[in-house]
Amino acid sequence: MTVRTDEEALPALRANRDFKLLWTGAGVSFIGSRVSVIAYPMLVLWFTRSAADAGVVAFCANVPYILQLLVGGLVDRLDRRRMMIACDIGRLVMVGSLVIALAFGCFRLPHVAVVAFAETSLTILYRIAERAAVRHVVRAEDLPSALSRNEARERAASLLGQPVGSLLFALTRWAPFVFTMAANLVSLSTLLLIRRKFQEDRAKATGGVKAFVGELREGIVWAWRQPFVRVLAGLIAGGNMLFAALSLSLQYIVRDGGGSSSDIGFTIGLIFAVSGAGGTLGALTASWWMGRTSLAAIVIGCNAAWAVLIPQVAYVRNPVALGLLFAGMGYAGALWNVAAAVYQQQVTPDGMQGRVLSVATLVAFGAVPFGSLAGGILLDHFGACRTVLGLGAVMGILALTAAVSPAVRKLRLA
Repeated sequence: MTVRTDEEALPALRANRDFKLLWTGAGVSFIGSRVSVIAYPMLVLWFTRSAADAGVVAFCANVPYILQLLVGGLVDRLDRRRMMIACDIGRLVMVGSLVIALAFGCFRLPHVAVVAFAETSLTILYRIAERAAVRHVVRAEDLPSALSRNEARERAASLLGQPVGSLLFALTRWAPFVFTMAANLVSLSTLLLIRRKFQEDRAKATGGVKAFVGELREGIVWAWRQPFVRVLAGLIAGGNMLFAALSLSLQYIVRDGGGSSSDIGFTIGLIFAVSGAGGTLGALTASWWMGRTSLAAIVIGCNAAWAVLIPQVAYVRNPVALGLLFAGMGYAGALWNVAAAVYQQQVTPDGMQGRVLSVATLVAFGAVPFGSLAGGILLDHFGACRTVLGLGAVMGILALTAAVSPAVRKLRLA
């Protein structure tokens, strides 16, 4: 199959065949990965009845996020389209081995742990390569709209993953993993149909481990020297820590409100579903906002909105009202994510896209466990009300920092 070069004219987004294929395939793939991530601990609990065993598998499924800086280096070294194809094939093989084992009644905890680790690792590699590739399949003026659709797609995938995974697991133990394999097949098929390159023409990477480490260092140094990276990374890391603690606080609040375990689970699920809907709406309208206001205004406005909404969680107890508060925060979060992604894509050289994306993702997700840990300690010592008010105060400081930061005020979208 002939692969088109970047010099050929790109169509408008609504008629862009390659973007539609990439968007659809990646979206289905992300739903499949969310389904399997939910199903791994459920599978272990079903067979072993051990929460510790389930925790080991959950750890194996999440530890690749710590290693994603290495993934960014590979994305910048290798052909991104071929890499994504290889990721889909690798996931098919690994998850398929688990389906075959379960079909023959063979369950081995180490096997499940290895499959969970491998699938998450390949999914991270696929995801970073796909993000770096978007700018090569759409026109520059369509990039905000394209990334808005990508953000909406990922939030919808997260929203669908848990109920679909749980429902399929209730049907039969191996059904979620068959679904994941089918999703990977769809993704693989769409990639094989795409005709455009996913990166600029560049010299073939040479050198061994030493050269690779040098390239990683180069990407980290470049990112650190950009004022916008330092400021936005700090704001994103701080905000994610606060939201991890706030999520735990919500569960604490709903539990203290009384009711059966099923009622509590339903209420929490409903609130997060409404929040996810708010995030999806925020992603879909992000390009509209970016066409009418500055990036600096979006960053400052989103942080200010969070500073206003978070403290209200301390006093609101009605599930619908809580859902609306979290929907508002989800809306601002999606808008922030899209705007930051567009800016990063515009200012980062193509040869560093993978490394800078991996640094940003590592900073964003690396802070989450600390937020959960701190939230648990604060809730035990101070209760939900004072903990949430404290989180709101810290968010207020972050919002003030964004408002007075010269680096934020200078942010401009091309």
